[in-house]
Amino acid sequence: MRRLRALSLALTVAFVGASCASSHDTTTARTVGALNAVNHANAPSVPDPPYRKPKWPCDKSNPTPSLRPAGSLPAPGQMPTGTFMQGIQKHGRLVVGVDQNTAGFGYRQANGDIDGFDVDLLREVARAIFGDPTKIEFVSVTTGERVPAVANGQVDIVASLLSITCTRWQQIDFTTEYYRTEQGVLVRSNSSIHRLADLGGKKICATRGSTSIDAINDIIKGTGLKATIDPVDLRTDCLVDLEDGAADAITSDNTILDGFRMQDPQTRLLSLSMPIEAERYGMGISIAHPEFVRFVNAVLEELRANGRYEQLFTQDLTASLEIPYVPPPPPEYRS
Repeated sequence: MRRLRALSLALTVAFVGASCASSHDTTTARTVGALNAVNHANAPSVPDPPYRKPKWPCDKSNPTPSLRPAGSLPAPGQMPTGTFMQGIQKHGRLVVGVDQNTAGFGYRQANGDIDGFDVDLLREVARAIFGDPTKIEFVSVTTGERVPAVANGQVDIVASLLSITCTRWQQIDFTTEYYRTEQGVLVRSNSSIHRLADLGGKKICATRGSTSIDAINDIIKGTGLKATIDPVDLRTDCLVDLEDGAADAITSDNTILDGFRMQDPQTRLLSLSMPIEAERYGMGISIAHPEFVRFVNAVLEELRANGRYEQLFTQDLTASLEIPYVPPPPPEYRS
């Protein structure tokens, strides 16, 4: 019923432009999330990809090493013969998997435009292939669909706050790490929850298919908190549940929680003595296309070197979420 109520609100706020959607308007955020949920309900399911054993020992404490770029980038529009990039060029557009509910990283504005840091990095990949960042097709994927969508060829590449893990390396390949954050907990401002121990007996919302839901489950089992998990498909569903009282807390990446906090100032982040888990973001690519991994890694190297990374970070994250600029993690390669 909450989804239907929010959907009906959409009829009254449909005139709200992108400026309002990015000005921390809670009603707009809830409405867009509800519309996305309705649209997603009719989308075909994506089968889970098979697992494979990586050809190198993956270090759980640092799973980020990727494939080294193969020399300099080819000129846009002149992708090497027989490569996956040439296939994308012939197709005429780069098909990308993104989230459309995460402020600052991937967010669909009320006017239909999708913007954010992940989205702009993908546009730079399209620019490197075509010489035109607009030759891109967006496919909205939920948290749980990110890995299957790229592994099964539904999209060419995914950038959606996708954490690099040894488990995921068994299903897809990753680019080098381009952003690092930590897992946190968001509660209502007047909540009695001030530390992890206060989560005992509470309901915690987390998205299906996320590393956050696995990490909080491990904490619950390891400490005997007797908390319960409220699993949802869309990230914004957690904000709706917290605001409606259906959940007592949200656990997710701090990048996501910062967006929620800006959208609803009546929330606060817990001050944790130690982070729950480190989150290292990479773009996901099918294991069938290692040359594309090397290509995108070369694009990322160029963005780090020419200042474009800092420009996009400041534009998308500092301006909207007030996240101070932090230089990107240095790339690590295993070959």
